[in-house]
Parts: sequence; C-alpha cells; structure tokens
Amino acid sequence: MSAGRQPITTPEWDLIRAFLAVVDAGSVTAAAELLGISQPTLSRQLVALETQLATTLFERVGRGLRLTNAGTGLIE
Repeated sequence: MSAGRQPITTPEWDLIRAFLAVVDAGSVTAAAELLGISQPTLSRQLVALETQLATTLFERVGRGLRLTNAGTGLIE
C-alpha cells in the first residue's frame, strides 16, 4: 500500500444490523426494542457506523429520523 492511502474497512455487521433495524422499525426506540438492546446503545451504534463511513445516514427531524441520500445508498 502506498504512503498516505487509508485501508478500506468494512463496517461491523452489528452496526449494519442496527442501521437496518432502524430503517425497518422507523425509529431508534422501536428498533432497540426489536433488537433487545437499549436505545442509547443503538444510538451509539448508529454514530459509530456514520463515523466509520464518514457520512450521515439519517437526518434528525424533530423527534424522528429521515434517511439521507447516503443512507438510501447503503440500503441499495
């Protein structure tokens, strides 16, 4: 690998699973309940995934979430 190039990393499956659960459930709270984890834990997993991918996957709208273009692309 040449100097200055970052290795390509694949996000952990648990983070992808958390993302998909939120998409399917429609909210972090409902997804956390489905996954059997706390809402703060699921929120941290979403932040970790967004950090790994260096992009925002959801827009926080009021008390809800809306997928960004990057989030939609990840589903596809």
